[in-house]
Amino acid sequence: MGKAFDVIVMGARCAGSPTAMLLARKGYRVLAVDRASFPSDTVSTHLVHPRAVNALARWGLLDRLIATGCPPIHTYAFDFGAFTIAGAPGTDKDAVAYCPRRTILDKLLVDAVAEAGAEVRQGFVVEEIMIEEDRVVGIKGRSKHGGTVTESADVVVGADGRHSMLSEAVHPEHYREKPPLCAGYYSYWSGLPTDGRFEVYIRDRRAFAAMPTHDDLTLVIAGWPYAEFADNKRDIEGHYLKAIEQAPHFAARLRRATREAPFAGAAVPNYFCKPYGPGWALAGDAGYNRDFITAQGILDAFRDAELCATAIDQSLSGARPFEDAMAEYQRIRDADVGAMYDFTCDLATLEPPPPELQLILGAVHGNQAAMDGFARLNAGTISPTEFFAPENIEAIFAAAATGTQRASAS
Repeated sequence: MGKAFDVIVMGARCAGSPTAMLLARKGYRVLAVDRASFPSDTVSTHLVHPRAVNALARWGLLDRLIATGCPPIHTYAFDFGAFTIAGAPGTDKDAVAYCPRRTILDKLLVDAVAEAGAEVRQGFVVEEIMIEEDRVVGIKGRSKHGGTVTESADVVVGADGRHSMLSEAVHPEHYREKPPLCAGYYSYWSGLPTDGRFEVYIRDRRAFAAMPTHDDLTLVIAGWPYAEFADNKRDIEGHYLKAIEQAPHFAARLRRATREAPFAGAAVPNYFCKPYGPGWALAGDAGYNRDFITAQGILDAFRDAELCATAIDQSLSGARPFEDAMAEYQRIRDADVGAMYDFTCDLATLEPPPPELQLILGAVHGNQAAMDGFARLNAGTISPTEFFAPENIEAIFAAAATGTQRASAS
Protein backbone atom coordinates (compact mmCIF):
# COMPACT_ATOMS: atom_id res chain seq x y z
CA MET A 1 0.00 0.00 0.00
CA GLY A 2 1.55 3.32 -1.07
CA LYS A 3 2.17 6.23 1.22
CA ALA A 4 -0.52 8.90 1.29
CA PHE A 5 2.03 11.73 1.03
CA ASP A 6 5.50 12.27 -0.32
CA VAL A 7 6.28 14.83 2.38
CA ILE A 8 4.69 15.81 5.68
CA VAL A 9 5.72 19.20 7.09
CA MET A 10 5.20 19.77 10.81
CA GLY A 11 4.78 23.49 11.46
CA ALA A 12 3.30 26.00 9.02
CA ARG A 13 5.01 29.27 9.89
CA CYS A 14 8.05 30.90 8.30
CA ALA A 15 10.08 27.72 7.75
CA GLY A 16 7.31 25.16 7.30
CA SER A 17 4.95 26.95 4.93
CA PRO A 18 7.58 27.86 2.31
CA THR A 19 9.02 24.32 2.46
CA ALA A 20 5.58 22.83 1.88
CA MET A 21 4.70 25.40 -0.79
CA LEU A 22 7.89 24.90 -2.79
CA LEU A 23 7.54 21.10 -2.75
CA ALA A 24 3.87 21.26 -3.68
CA ARG A 25 4.73 23.53 -6.60
CA LYS A 26 7.06 20.76 -7.77
CA GLY A 27 4.08 18.42 -7.90
CA TYR A 28 4.72 16.42 -4.72
CA ARG A 29 1.92 15.26 -2.45
CA VAL A 30 2.44 17.42 0.62
CA LEU A 31 0.66 17.59 3.96
CA ALA A 32 1.34 20.61 6.19
CA VAL A 33 0.08 20.52 9.79
CA ASP A 34 0.15 23.05 12.61
CA ARG A 35 -1.43 23.10 16.04
CA ALA A 36 -2.35 26.76 15.49
CA SER A 37 -5.25 28.03 13.44
CA PHE A 38 -4.35 31.02 11.30
CA PRO A 39 -4.24 33.97 11.66
CA SER A 40 -2.27 33.25 14.80
CA ASP A 41 0.38 35.24 16.64
CA THR A 42 3.76 34.02 17.87
CA VAL A 43 6.73 35.55 19.69
CA SER A 44 8.97 36.99 16.98
CA THR A 45 11.45 39.70 16.12
CA HIS A 46 9.24 40.30 13.03
CA LEU A 47 11.97 41.75 10.83
CA VAL A 48 12.07 40.55 7.22
CA HIS A 49 15.53 41.63 6.09
CA PRO A 50 16.10 42.49 2.40
CA ARG A 51 17.35 39.00 1.45
CA ALA A 52 14.15 37.55 2.90
CA VAL A 53 12.13 40.17 1.03
CA ASN A 54 13.85 38.92 -2.11
CA ALA A 55 12.66 35.39 -1.30
CA LEU A 56 9.06 36.61 -1.02
CA ALA A 57 9.49 38.27 -4.41
CA ARG A 58 10.84 35.06 -5.97
CA TRP A 59 7.89 33.14 -4.59
CA GLY A 60 5.39 35.66 -5.96
CA LEU A 61 4.25 36.73 -2.49
CA LEU A 62 5.85 40.15 -1.97
CA ASP A 63 3.02 42.08 -3.61
CA ARG A 64 0.61 40.41 -1.21
CA LEU A 65 2.64 41.58 1.78
CA ILE A 66 2.87 45.12 0.39
CA ALA A 67 -0.90 45.11 -0.18
CA THR A 68 -1.43 44.57 3.56
CA GLY A 69 -0.11 48.06 4.21
CA CYS A 70 3.11 46.98 5.92
CA PRO A 71 5.45 50.01 5.78
CA PRO A 72 8.87 49.55 4.15
CA ILE A 73 12.05 50.13 6.16
CA HIS A 74 14.74 51.88 4.14
CA THR A 75 17.28 52.73 6.86
CA TYR A 76 18.91 50.87 9.75
CA ALA A 77 20.24 53.32 12.36
CA PHE A 78 22.53 52.25 15.21
CA ASP A 79 22.77 54.80 18.03
CA PHE A 80 25.84 54.20 20.19
CA GLY A 81 25.29 57.29 22.33
CA ALA A 82 28.28 59.27 21.12
CA PHE A 83 27.28 58.89 17.46
CA THR A 84 24.84 57.11 15.15
CA ILE A 85 25.66 54.89 12.18
CA ALA A 86 22.79 54.97 9.67
CA GLY A 87 22.76 53.11 6.39
CA ALA A 88 20.79 51.18 3.80
CA PRO A 89 20.23 47.51 4.75
CA GLY A 90 19.81 46.28 1.18
CA THR A 91 21.10 46.80 -2.32
CA ASP A 92 19.53 48.63 -5.23
CA LYS A 93 17.85 45.35 -6.23
CA ASP A 94 16.50 44.60 -2.75
CA ALA A 95 16.48 47.95 -1.04
CA VAL A 96 14.07 47.65 1.87
CA ALA A 97 13.03 45.49 4.79
CA TYR A 98 9.61 44.97 6.40
CA CYS A 99 8.39 44.30 9.93
CA PRO A 100 5.02 42.56 9.49
CA ARG A 101 2.78 41.33 12.27
CA ARG A 102 3.01 37.55 12.35
CA THR A 103 -0.76 37.27 12.30
CA ILE A 104 -0.57 38.70 8.78
CA LEU A 105 2.67 37.22 7.43
CA ASP A 106 2.02 33.66 8.58
CA LYS A 107 -1.55 33.65 7.25
CA LEU A 108 -0.23 34.87 3.89
CA LEU A 109 2.28 31.99 3.82
CA VAL A 110 -0.27 29.34 4.86
CA ASP A 111 -2.67 30.50 2.14
CA ALA A 112 0.14 30.12 -0.41
CA VAL A 113 0.67 26.51 0.69
CA ALA A 114 -2.95 25.64 0.00
CA GLU A 115 -2.87 27.47 -3.33
CA ALA A 116 0.17 25.40 -4.33
CA GLY A 117 -1.91 22.24 -3.98
CA ALA A 118 -0.76 20.97 -0.60
CA GLU A 119 -3.18 19.78 2.04
CA VAL A 120 -3.13 22.05 5.09
CA ARG A 121 -4.52 20.94 8.44
CA GLN A 122 -4.74 23.76 10.95
CA GLY A 123 -5.48 23.10 14.59
CA PHE A 124 -3.83 19.69 14.22
CA VAL A 125 -1.88 18.31 17.19
CA VAL A 126 0.87 15.79 16.44
CA GLU A 127 0.88 13.22 19.23
CA GLU A 128 3.55 10.81 18.03
CA ILE A 129 6.34 10.53 15.47
CA MET A 130 6.03 7.16 13.76
CA ILE A 131 9.39 5.37 13.57
CA GLU A 132 10.04 1.94 12.07
CA GLU A 133 13.49 0.34 12.16
CA ASP A 134 15.12 3.69 13.05
CA ARG A 135 13.42 5.44 10.13
CA VAL A 136 10.75 8.14 10.47
CA VAL A 137 7.77 7.03 8.41
CA GLY A 138 4.96 9.37 9.45
CA ILE A 139 2.99 11.05 12.22
CA LYS A 140 0.02 10.29 14.44
CA GLY A 141 -2.21 13.14 15.56
CA ARG A 142 -5.65 14.62 15.81
CA SER A 143 -7.60 17.69 14.81
CA LYS A 144 -9.72 19.70 17.23
CA HIS A 145 -12.93 18.02 16.12
CA GLY A 146 -11.71 14.66 14.87
CA GLY A 147 -10.28 11.39 16.05
CA THR A 148 -6.66 10.26 15.95
CA VAL A 149 -5.23 9.61 12.49
CA THR A 150 -1.93 8.28 11.22
CA GLU A 151 -0.34 9.69 8.08
CA SER A 152 2.73 8.32 6.34
CA ALA A 153 5.29 9.92 4.02
CA ASP A 154 8.70 9.36 2.48
CA VAL A 155 10.04 12.38 4.39
CA VAL A 156 8.79 14.17 7.50
CA VAL A 157 10.06 17.73 7.93
CA GLY A 158 10.22 19.27 11.38
CA ALA A 159 9.66 23.00 11.02
CA ASP A 160 8.08 23.15 14.45
CA GLY A 161 10.43 25.51 16.22
CA ARG A 162 12.95 25.35 19.05
CA HIS A 163 10.92 22.74 20.93
CA SER A 164 10.52 20.57 17.84
CA MET A 165 8.69 17.32 18.54
CA LEU A 166 10.45 15.71 15.60
CA SER A 167 13.86 16.79 16.86
CA GLU A 168 13.07 15.41 20.31
CA ALA A 169 12.10 12.09 18.74
CA VAL A 170 15.18 11.62 16.55
CA HIS A 171 17.84 13.19 18.83
CA PRO A 172 19.98 14.89 16.18
CA GLU A 173 23.60 15.77 16.81
CA HIS A 174 23.96 19.25 18.36
CA TYR A 175 27.11 21.32 17.85
CA ARG A 176 28.51 24.82 18.40
CA GLU A 177 26.07 25.22 21.28
CA LYS A 178 25.93 28.30 23.49
CA PRO A 179 23.50 28.97 26.36
CA PRO A 180 20.96 31.81 26.28
CA LEU A 181 22.83 35.11 26.28
CA CYS A 182 20.18 37.83 26.20
CA ALA A 183 16.54 38.26 27.27
CA GLY A 184 14.19 40.53 25.38
CA TYR A 185 10.63 41.81 25.61
CA TYR A 186 8.57 43.81 23.16
CA SER A 187 5.22 45.49 22.73
CA TYR A 188 3.45 47.63 20.13
CA TRP A 189 3.06 51.38 20.51
CA SER A 190 0.90 53.94 18.74
CA GLY A 191 1.97 57.55 18.29
CA LEU A 192 5.62 56.62 17.81
CA PRO A 193 6.55 57.12 14.13
CA THR A 194 9.99 56.03 12.97
CA ASP A 195 9.69 57.28 9.38
CA GLY A 196 10.88 54.12 7.69
CA ARG A 197 13.79 53.55 10.05
CA PHE A 198 14.78 50.52 12.10
CA GLU A 199 16.30 52.27 15.12
CA VAL A 200 18.74 50.40 17.37
CA TYR A 201 20.14 51.83 20.61
CA ILE A 202 23.21 50.30 22.26
CA ARG A 203 23.87 51.33 25.85
CA ASP A 204 25.38 50.04 29.11
CA ARG A 205 24.54 46.29 29.10
CA ARG A 206 21.23 47.17 27.45
CA ALA A 207 19.98 47.34 23.89
CA PHE A 208 16.62 48.27 22.46
CA ALA A 209 15.13 48.83 19.04
CA ALA A 210 12.08 50.29 17.33
CA MET A 211 10.61 49.45 13.94
CA PRO A 212 7.35 50.26 12.14
CA THR A 213 4.74 47.55 11.65
CA HIS A 214 1.11 47.26 10.57
CA ASP A 215 -1.71 49.59 11.62
CA ASP A 216 0.56 52.60 12.28
CA LEU A 217 2.10 50.77 15.22
CA THR A 218 5.76 50.59 16.19
CA LEU A 219 7.33 47.50 17.71
CA VAL A 220 9.75 48.39 20.52
CA ILE A 221 11.94 45.62 21.95
CA ALA A 222 14.37 45.94 24.87
CA GLY A 223 16.95 43.42 26.04
CA TRP A 224 19.32 42.76 28.93
CA PRO A 225 21.84 40.01 29.81
CA TYR A 226 20.41 36.57 30.48
CA ALA A 227 21.91 36.62 33.98
CA GLU A 228 19.20 39.18 34.85
CA PHE A 229 16.37 37.25 33.18
CA ALA A 230 14.80 35.67 36.26
CA ASP A 231 14.98 38.78 38.46
CA ASN A 232 13.74 41.16 35.76
CA LYS A 233 10.73 38.99 34.95
CA ARG A 234 9.22 40.21 38.21
CA ASP A 235 8.84 43.71 36.74
CA ILE A 236 9.14 43.51 32.97
CA GLU A 237 7.65 46.94 32.30
CA GLY A 238 9.84 48.66 34.87
CA HIS A 239 13.08 47.18 33.55
CA TYR A 240 11.97 47.72 29.94
CA LEU A 241 11.35 51.43 30.55
CA LYS A 242 14.50 51.79 32.63
CA ALA A 243 16.56 50.38 29.76
CA ILE A 244 15.01 52.88 27.36
CA GLU A 245 15.71 55.77 29.74
CA GLN A 246 19.39 55.32 28.84
CA ALA A 247 18.53 57.12 25.60
CA PRO A 248 16.67 60.20 26.91
CA HIS A 249 15.60 61.51 23.50
CA PHE A 250 13.93 58.22 22.55
CA ALA A 251 12.50 57.84 26.06
CA ALA A 252 10.81 61.21 25.65
CA ARG A 253 9.28 60.05 22.37
CA LEU A 254 8.04 56.87 24.04
CA ARG A 255 6.40 58.81 26.87
CA ARG A 256 4.26 60.60 24.28
CA ALA A 257 3.21 57.25 22.77
CA THR A 258 0.64 54.68 23.94
CA ARG A 259 1.33 51.00 24.54
CA GLU A 260 -1.31 48.98 22.73
CA ALA A 261 -0.53 45.39 23.78
CA PRO A 262 0.91 43.28 26.62
CA PHE A 263 4.61 42.51 26.66
CA ALA A 264 5.89 39.40 24.92
CA GLY A 265 9.40 38.04 25.04
CA ALA A 266 11.86 35.23 25.50
CA ALA A 267 15.45 34.14 25.94
CA VAL A 268 16.68 31.53 23.50
CA PRO A 269 19.59 29.09 23.27
CA ASN A 270 22.09 29.07 20.44
CA TYR A 271 22.79 25.85 18.54
CA PHE A 272 23.22 23.95 15.32
CA CYS A 273 21.63 20.53 14.75
CA LYS A 274 22.32 17.99 12.07
CA PRO A 275 19.20 18.70 9.99
CA TYR A 276 18.48 15.30 8.52
CA GLY A 277 18.42 11.56 9.04
CA PRO A 278 16.54 8.48 7.78
CA GLY A 279 13.14 9.75 6.65
CA TRP A 280 13.38 13.15 8.34
CA ALA A 281 14.66 16.70 7.97
CA LEU A 282 14.69 19.86 10.09
CA ALA A 283 14.18 23.44 8.94
CA GLY A 284 14.23 26.81 10.69
CA ASP A 285 14.62 27.03 14.46
CA ALA A 286 14.24 23.26 14.81
CA GLY A 287 17.63 22.80 13.16
CA TYR A 288 19.51 26.02 13.89
CA ASN A 289 18.94 28.93 16.24
CA ARG A 290 20.77 32.04 17.37
CA ASP A 291 19.94 34.95 19.64
CA PHE A 292 17.29 37.36 18.39
CA ILE A 293 19.50 40.45 18.67
CA THR A 294 20.26 40.48 14.93
CA ALA A 295 16.67 39.48 14.04
CA GLN A 296 17.82 36.81 11.59
CA GLY A 297 15.04 34.29 12.32
CA ILE A 298 12.75 34.88 9.33
CA LEU A 299 15.68 35.19 6.92
CA ASP A 300 17.10 31.92 8.28
CA ALA A 301 13.71 30.21 7.98
CA PHE A 302 13.24 31.28 4.36
CA ARG A 303 16.77 30.19 3.43
CA ASP A 304 16.31 26.80 5.09
CA ALA A 305 12.97 26.29 3.36
CA GLU A 306 14.55 26.73 -0.07
CA LEU A 307 17.60 24.61 0.71
CA CYS A 308 15.59 21.85 2.38
CA ALA A 309 12.92 21.74 -0.34
CA THR A 310 15.62 21.60 -3.04
CA ALA A 311 17.40 18.72 -1.29
CA ILE A 312 14.18 16.75 -0.78
CA ASP A 313 13.22 17.31 -4.43
CA GLN A 314 16.62 16.02 -5.55
CA SER A 315 16.15 12.92 -3.41
CA LEU A 316 12.54 12.14 -4.29
CA SER A 317 13.16 12.74 -8.00
CA GLY A 318 16.10 10.35 -7.99
CA ALA A 319 18.59 13.03 -9.00
CA ARG A 320 20.73 12.47 -5.88
CA PRO A 321 20.76 10.05 -2.96
CA PHE A 322 18.96 11.42 0.11
CA GLU A 323 22.14 11.44 2.19
CA ASP A 324 24.10 13.39 -0.42
CA ALA A 325 21.38 15.96 -1.05
CA MET A 326 20.72 16.60 2.62
CA ALA A 327 24.42 16.78 3.50
CA GLU A 328 24.70 19.55 0.92
CA TYR A 329 21.77 21.35 2.57
CA GLN A 330 23.59 21.21 5.90
CA ARG A 331 26.90 22.33 4.39
CA ILE A 332 25.41 25.35 2.62
CA ARG A 333 23.35 26.35 5.66
CA ASP A 334 26.31 26.18 8.02
CA ALA A 335 28.59 28.08 5.65
CA ASP A 336 25.99 30.80 5.11
CA VAL A 337 25.24 31.44 8.78
CA GLY A 338 28.47 30.52 10.58
CA ALA A 339 30.01 33.99 10.74
CA MET A 340 26.66 35.64 11.54
CA TYR A 341 26.14 33.10 14.34
CA ASP A 342 29.42 34.15 15.97
CA PHE A 343 28.73 37.86 15.38
CA THR A 344 25.24 37.53 16.88
CA CYS A 345 26.44 35.64 19.94
CA ASP A 346 29.11 38.27 20.57
CA LEU A 347 26.52 41.07 20.33
CA ALA A 348 24.08 39.21 22.56
CA THR A 349 26.43 39.33 25.54
CA LEU A 350 25.72 43.10 25.60
CA GLU A 351 29.31 43.66 26.62
CA PRO A 352 30.89 46.95 25.49
CA PRO A 353 32.54 46.68 22.06
CA PRO A 354 36.24 45.74 22.40
CA PRO A 355 38.67 48.59 21.69
CA GLU A 356 39.44 47.40 18.16
CA LEU A 357 35.75 47.37 17.23
CA GLN A 358 35.24 50.78 18.82
CA LEU A 359 37.97 52.15 16.53
CA ILE A 360 36.31 50.56 13.50
CA LEU A 361 32.90 51.99 14.42
CA GLY A 362 34.41 55.43 14.87
CA ALA A 363 35.98 55.21 11.42
CA VAL A 364 32.71 53.95 9.88
CA HIS A 365 30.75 56.89 11.25
CA GLY A 366 30.31 59.59 8.65
CA ASN A 367 31.45 57.38 5.75
CA GLN A 368 28.19 56.59 3.95
CA ALA A 369 29.53 53.64 1.98
CA ALA A 370 30.94 52.11 5.16
CA MET A 371 27.74 52.87 7.11
CA ASP A 372 25.73 51.13 4.39
CA GLY A 373 28.08 48.19 4.75
CA PHE A 374 27.55 48.10 8.51
CA ALA A 375 23.77 48.18 8.03
CA ARG A 376 24.01 45.36 5.47
CA LEU A 377 26.16 43.35 7.84
CA ASN A 378 23.48 43.55 10.53
CA ALA A 379 20.76 42.78 7.99
CA GLY A 380 22.52 39.64 6.78
CA THR A 381 22.84 41.16 3.30
CA ILE A 382 26.60 40.66 3.52
CA SER A 383 28.57 38.35 5.80
CA PRO A 384 30.61 39.58 8.76
CA THR A 385 33.62 38.01 7.05
CA GLU A 386 33.06 40.35 4.10
CA PHE A 387 32.61 43.48 6.18
CA PHE A 388 35.51 42.71 8.54
CA ALA A 389 37.82 41.54 5.75
CA PRO A 390 41.25 43.16 6.26
CA GLU A 391 41.13 44.98 2.92
CA ASN A 392 37.72 46.50 3.74
CA ILE A 393 38.78 47.61 7.21
CA GLU A 394 41.99 49.08 5.79
CA ALA A 395 39.95 51.04 3.26
CA ILE A 396 37.62 52.35 5.99
CA PHE A 397 40.56 53.52 8.14
CA ALA A 398 42.28 55.04 5.13
CA ALA A 399 39.17 57.01 4.22
CA ALA A 400 38.79 58.19 7.82
CA ALA A 401 42.43 59.28 7.94
CA THR A 402 42.27 61.23 4.69
CA GLY A 403 38.74 62.50 5.16
CA THR A 404 37.72 61.27 1.72
CA GLN A 405 35.00 59.01 3.17
CA ARG A 406 34.94 56.88 0.03
CA ALA A 407 35.59 53.44 1.46
CA SER A 408 33.65 50.60 -0.07
CA ALA A 409 31.82 48.18 2.19
CA SER A 410 29.84 46.31 -0.44
